[in-house]
Amino acid sequence: MTDVFAEGLCSTLLADVGVRTMRAAIKPLRPGWLLRGRALTVAVPAGDNLAIHAALALARPGDVLVIDGQGYADRALMGGIMCAQALATGIAGVVIDGAMRDAAELRAGGLPVFAAALSPAGPHKAGGGRVNHPIQCGGVTVAPGDWILGDDDGVVVFGAAESAALVAAAQAKGGLEARRMAAIARGELRPAWLDAALAGAEIDIAPAG
Repeated sequence: MTDVFAEGLCSTLLADVGVRTMRAAIKPLRPGWLLRGRALTVAVPAGDNLAIHAALALARPGDVLVIDGQGYADRALMGGIMCAQALATGIAGVVIDGAMRDAAELRAGGLPVFAAALSPAGPHKAGGGRVNHPIQCGGVTVAPGDWILGDDDGVVVFGAAESAALVAAAQAKGGLEARRMAAIARGELRPAWLDAALAGAEIDIAPAG
């Protein structure tokens, strides 16, 4: 599997060029985690994790387990044992629109976990759900094999077919930002685009006192 992620690529640069951005509640359990890989998708009934166990049995190294837990926060769908299995399998990380548990254990571990909530209550195992189908996670559609990138700012998603164009655009945006930071360091504090943008905007700016 070819890795499309270039050095320095981050969620903010990709979001600025139009990738799908998950809702803000889905964040890493530990600051500093970087998650990158291809989506292995799972959708489950609220509070039931049997389909996640089925997905773990199918997972391959480098997969990112992306779970539509319907945003349900009152029962955790995964915890320390399942994440230990995922790490041993070689899974790159977990993204879940739902709850996790064993937070201290997960933060001390090596598997990047991005979740919408935490709960001490465990899941049911009645069944239902889907594995390796398109799902909704964090307010966006995720298809099996989509590229996933998560960092401290959140999680973004994009398809393999559009990856080259989006990564190139994100790298170009990163170059623009680097040049702006260099200009600030030189003392050029007023962006070149500001006057034109303000001329066409309705902003009530009172005179300085």
